[in-house]
Amino acid sequence: MARRKSVRKPARKAAKKGTKKAAKKTAKKAVKKRSARRPPARAKAASRKPAPPKVRPGLITHTELASSDPPATRNWCERVLGWKFGEPMPTPGGPYHMWRFDNATGGGIRANNPPEAPGSVPYCEVTDIQATFSRALQAGAAEMMRPEPLPGGMGWIAIVAAPGGVTIGFWAPR
Repeated sequence: MARRKSVRKPARKAAKKGTKKAAKKTAKKAVKKRSARRPPARAKAASRKPAPPKVRPGLITHTELASSDPPATRNWCERVLGWKFGEPMPTPGGPYHMWRFDNATGGGIRANNPPEAPGSVPYCEVTDIQATFSRALQAGAAEMMRPEPLPGGMGWIAIVAAPGGVTIGFWAPR
């Protein structure tokens, strides 16, 4: 078994002073001393918490389709586009049909909220939902939906109508 340099040095010194037995003893002490100072790598890695996901301001994280008939839209997307959906998630506005692609993007289909017309809403990732929502209104956007938490701790969303009437959503992890 190959030994590390740090173990060999004390063993060599001991060998110069005396017997091979003394050298082995010194080498064993050095290994014990070093392993007592730090925990095994596996134990250290297991105790680490995963890093929080990095926020990517402005990235379109998902698209939401606001539909006057969500089940029909879902059925069409499955047949024509090959999208795969999980079980609908219950929300106060009705079932929310989510799909996800391999690259971790995707979106959902929900009922439109009149006077909202059916269409799509891109959601852009932001670091601070309240600050971004306020900044959007100050810059001329119209409020469509104030910031509110998503079910299941999936983050926060808000929606505005940007100048020109374009609907833009904001999403923040917390």
